[in-house]
Amino acid sequence: MDVRVGCRFSYVAEVPTAAIMQVEPRLDRAADRHGSDALVREEWSIAPMLVTHPYRDGFGNPCRRLTLPVGPSVLGYDAVVRVSGEPDDIDTAAEEIAPDRLPDDVLAFTVPSRFCLSDLLGDVAWGEFGGCTPGYPRVQAVCDYVHDHLRFDYAASSPFATAVDVYQARAGVCRDFAHLAISLCRALNIPARYAFGYIPDVGPNVVRDGAPMDFCAWMEVFLGGRWWTFDPRNNVRRTGRVLVGLGRDAVDVAMVTAFGGPQLTSMVVRADVQPAP
Repeated sequence: MDVRVGCRFSYVAEVPTAAIMQVEPRLDRAADRHGSDALVREEWSIAPMLVTHPYRDGFGNPCRRLTLPVGPSVLGYDAVVRVSGEPDDIDTAAEEIAPDRLPDDVLAFTVPSRFCLSDLLGDVAWGEFGGCTPGYPRVQAVCDYVHDHLRFDYAASSPFATAVDVYQARAGVCRDFAHLAISLCRALNIPARYAFGYIPDVGPNVVRDGAPMDFCAWMEVFLGGRWWTFDPRNNVRRTGRVLVGLGRDAVDVAMVTAFGGPQLTSMVVRADVQPAP
């Protein structure tokens, strides 16, 4: 399946402003998926023309540095990515791994982070899920709970809301659903990390609400020696998912990080399946 993804950000800056963009697909996930995603083509359209510098951050995510000039600027990215066309992997027999046997590089995803306050949600996590079957079924129970506990509402979300805030408010966007589910998993000593990217509206389980396309957030959970995709917002297996970034929470994977205060005047995101050649 070929999925066309992309975005366009329009800014107005009063002073030259350094920025980092994180919108390019991450294509190194062959070990944890049906197969490696492949980039068919990509194109940047930046006006005025700017010098950019690609690099990978500490989590292995592709990023791009640039400096916004004074005045208006438009940052556009467009790509076609070939993905498996199969829904997210599932294995209901995948087991939890005790903390003392976890790989070293997984341990960072067992502790609290800026938005995922697992230490403050321990009583909730063990009260709700302590009696669940360990492993994949327990993580799915967490997703079911978060999906039912929260109402999707753009107006109820704040860029500063933590998982505790979201749990109490019982509303938020996909970012908030992911933060709460990650926090509950970590409170149960199950490694969980934040993921975001593009998801096209394709598949029999997709509910199309007519809202403009946007970036999507979900989580990955370490069970049975590998990472598995869970999506507490949609809570169904999705097809055509294109990963952009992984981190402890949304702090690590912002689409645009600006070292200043440029005004964002518009944002457009696209993700749609391309016709077969």
